[in-house]
Amino acid sequence: MATDPDTEIDHEGPVTPYRQLAEILKARIKRGDWQDGRPIASETRLVQEYGLARSTVRRAIAVLVEEHVVWTVQGRGTYVGQPPAEE
Repeated sequence: MATDPDTEIDHEGPVTPYRQLAEILKARIKRGDWQDGRPIASETRLVQEYGLARSTVRRAIAVLVEEHVVWTVQGRGTYVGQPPAEE
């Protein structure tokens, strides 16, 4: 599975596009494209950048949420790391 942040999605490969995108986004976070607590690119931007359907992008983000790599705020975006603790 490609983890190069500039890799294109292989629609014919054995790994589903949403899994490929999840790995690409993790690699981009690791290399510092997005800092802890800061937002990643919007769904719209990721759709345009990778030529994927919005549902595919959402599924990739859901994988990262499950893996505790990012967290989301409805209507505001997806952020790197864990959500701040409520006081």
